[in-house]
Amino acid sequence: MNEINTWFNSMDRLVSISLSSLIIYVALIAMTRLSGKRTTSQMNNFDWVITVAIGGLVSSGILLKNVAITDALVAMAALMIFQWLTTCLVIKNEIFRKLVKAKPALLLCKGELLRGNMKKERVSEAEIKAALRDRGLHSIDDAEWVILETDASFSVIARQDQELPDDPGLLSDVARH
Repeated sequence: MNEINTWFNSMDRLVSISLSSLIIYVALIAMTRLSGKRTTSQMNNFDWVITVAIGGLVSSGILLKNVAITDALVAMAALMIFQWLTTCLVIKNEIFRKLVKAKPALLLCKGELLRGNMKKERVSEAEIKAALRDRGLHSIDDAEWVILETDASFSVIARQDQELPDDPGLLSDVARH
């Protein structure tokens, strides 16, 4: 039975990991520069998936003996190309955009929690309150809108003293159910 040494394998293994890390790091920087900022962003669900998948490929290419560096680099490049193609299709094709992209969801409107939307999006009142506190608001009544964005962040728009229009342009793409 092969015994796994938890603390130290060999100097050759450490050198191999160091060189693999350097090669993959340089390649990752180059690929990210070529593919654009969106590759490492979390603008949408599919951007997040790419970021996580690339992280797994990087670690596999560095640490796993049975994964060649070239294999990891080709897989990373392929995912970046697929993500680039996906974003191009999302921009150009309405049907594809609806299939791939989530819509932002209105969770609070004029101080009133929209519980149906909260349930659909699996967001609790406590999470909305935390977002309000994070923006320096003191109560739910202080918020005009809370929107769950496509990257799962909250946009909080505070109530103003002046009357806001019922349907400003910033809500045109938000699901209100």
